Amino acid sequence: MNFSRVKENLEKRGFTVSVFDTAAAAADYLDAAIDGKSVGFGGSITLQQMGLAERLEQHNELFWHWKVKEGTTPADALRDARSAEVYVTSVNGLAESGEIINIDGTGNRVAAMLYGHKKVYFVVGSNKIAPDYEGALHRARNIAAPMNAKRLDRKTPCTEGGRCFDCGSPERICRGLAVLWEKMGGSDMEVVLIDETLGY
Repeated sequence: MNFSRVKENLEKRGFTVSVFDTAAAAADYLDAAIDGKSVGFGGSITLQQMGLAERLEQHNELFWHWKVKEGTTPADALRDARSAEVYVTSVNGLAESGEIINIDGTGNRVAAMLYGHKKVYFVVGSNKIAPDYEGALHRARNIAAPMNAKRLDRKTPCTEGGRCFDCGSPERICRGLAVLWEKMGGSDMEVVLIDETLGY
């Protein structure tokens, strides 16, 4: 995939952008760039597929509610990830025009991507990219969210119908939406683009 348009538009919006042909190359880059830090992870199939946690925890203090340390709970990991120096997450949709979209049920990812860290990395496979804001929002609601609800075995209309029904289910995972139109002020944010299909 040619990332030139999305890279240019992200940079205009204040983001640093790195581009890689493979997830392995991106993991090598992040493993070298993040060293001796406290690192929070958002829930992410992309990061899981990359094996990034296993690499970073060798030389960083990692907090991820999907990979809880002995003697701690997922709630502990969520709290500690919120105050880590570095936060690493993926996105549900990225517009070629530069908008970054995440939908969340608990709020940990959307809160963490907006404020509180010295550095935030958004790790994005080519499958997450849509031509414009409307397409990226549609992707987040109608592709990523139903797939995540199915993965979590939620009893929601989207797991059956394969699209968002804007439901009122108590098991709904689409409870909050965050859109970055530009890099947040006072924060260092980098988008890592990977020319592979990763995550939902």
